[in-house]
Amino acid sequence: MSTATATFPQKHYLNDPPGLKSWLFTLDHKRIGLMYFFAIMFFFTIGGILAMLIRLELLTPQGDFFQSGDTYNQMFTLHGAIMIFLFIIPSIPAALGNFVLPLMLGAKDVAFPRLNLASFYIYVVGSIFCIYSIVTGAVDTGWTFYTPYSTSTTTSVVSMTSGVFVLGFSSILTGLNFIVTVHKLRAPGLTWFKLPLFVWGLYATAIIQILATPVLAITLLLLILERTLGIGIFDPALGGDPVLYQHFFWFYSHPAVYIMILPGMGIISETVSVFSHKKIFGYKFIAFSSLGIAFVSFLVWGHHMFTSGQSELAAMIFSFLTFFVGIPSGIKVFNWVTTMYKGNISLEAPMLYTLSFLFLFCIGGFTGIFLGALSVDVHLHDTYFVVAHFHYVMMGGTVMAFLAGVHYWWPKIWGRMYSEFWAAIAAFLIFVGFNMTFFTQFVLGSQGMPRRYYTYLDQYQPLHGFSSIGSWVLGLGFLIMAFYLVGSLFKGKIAGNNPWGALSWEWSTTSPPPHHNFETVPEMTHGFYDYDTVLVNEHGEKVYKEEPVSV
Repeated sequence: MSTATATFPQKHYLNDPPGLKSWLFTLDHKRIGLMYFFAIMFFFTIGGILAMLIRLELLTPQGDFFQSGDTYNQMFTLHGAIMIFLFIIPSIPAALGNFVLPLMLGAKDVAFPRLNLASFYIYVVGSIFCIYSIVTGAVDTGWTFYTPYSTSTTTSVVSMTSGVFVLGFSSILTGLNFIVTVHKLRAPGLTWFKLPLFVWGLYATAIIQILATPVLAITLLLLILERTLGIGIFDPALGGDPVLYQHFFWFYSHPAVYIMILPGMGIISETVSVFSHKKIFGYKFIAFSSLGIAFVSFLVWGHHMFTSGQSELAAMIFSFLTFFVGIPSGIKVFNWVTTMYKGNISLEAPMLYTLSFLFLFCIGGFTGIFLGALSVDVHLHDTYFVVAHFHYVMMGGTVMAFLAGVHYWWPKIWGRMYSEFWAAIAAFLIFVGFNMTFFTQFVLGSQGMPRRYYTYLDQYQPLHGFSSIGSWVLGLGFLIMAFYLVGSLFKGKIAGNNPWGALSWEWSTTSPPPHHNFETVPEMTHGFYDYDTVLVNEHGEKVYKEEPVSV
């Protein structure tokens, strides 16, 4: 779309109503999503700095940066806990989902606006607990808080796990709100199989949030009781069972992987179609595969415990289910690739991150097959191979999809465009830096380099050094991104209603949207993916091909 004729609305959700108090007590889903966005990006920055410090320590075989191994243990524990619980899990649902979901449904807000605001402040309270635990003696157990070490260490396990416990309520309430919103607030004519696929991803995610998160909450509560009251639950010295903790923890934490990745897959479904200018291939297969992933995710936790001494039969069943969960993910990948086939692909920033996602997530998925095979996992367990696999799925998958979503909806959120040139530079640096950092670790792990060691044999130094240099390239890419995104708020071109020519309803309102989203209730006149029958003119208006139009 040409931005020459685009105008910036005088009143929108950013300034209507005005004042700090109106933001602190807002019930507007868009403002709440934006507050979530700033909070999670703050913690992403902290987690990223910790990651850079870890890689700086691992640049040489000797422990010559941190004062002790205990300090290193605290650094990687904080990096993992902050990135998982404070950034990745709430990133797409709470930030982008909150902003976009009602707009996609043609609704004025989520079903329970006050509950939505409460979930944000619960997130803030939980994060304060976590920050307090950092100040009072950072936890050093690893982000999994494995017993019996977590029941005996003198670090601030209770305050950190209390923070994660509180954060779980925010996740549950967000999921509940989204499910009711999808069921009850769809505009007339918007049936289930006309929903945007991002909505399907959020819906499947919300189911997991509601069903799985209470298990983690109970597990951490039991851990807190064991530490404070001396009750024998997980600590064998008190008559407890540490393997029971692993079962409880991973029963939540493996579904949590799909809490992270499913909404990211929903974003990819949107961007692939929009930037290929083509109808999504296999809509129902992609929608049902989201629900399939949500269901199977509850059955595969045991593959984290192949070396814990569980029965051979259980290990075989979990191995089979681990392979099985790849089927719905593979369906999505094949449908995305087929959508791009013979499409008119345009390589704007959201599509660059979409292509990065496809490449990196596939590597993460394929290497998961290695870890799902019993004989291979015994060798690779607790090595850098696992670290690399996890980051290819979480960062190569979820974070790349998150960045695609941020760049895709940035013009809608702020009403201004960013620099495509600098966005392409940043995307290139992030892609190259990520692969330099983590692909190297597959080789390290296959050669036997254990994870969580801050000193290592000299033979591993070249690969560790290359990985550390890659982390600096990756950090440079994120730094450039921060500059051009923030700069766009002051000097960016006016975006107009629909700069990408997308068909879903959030692009039919102004950029930024008004306080109540729409002047009138949207009407369902065509499918959101019908790029074969609908064009968008220079004013961002949807028109049918048979009508005379200048595009």
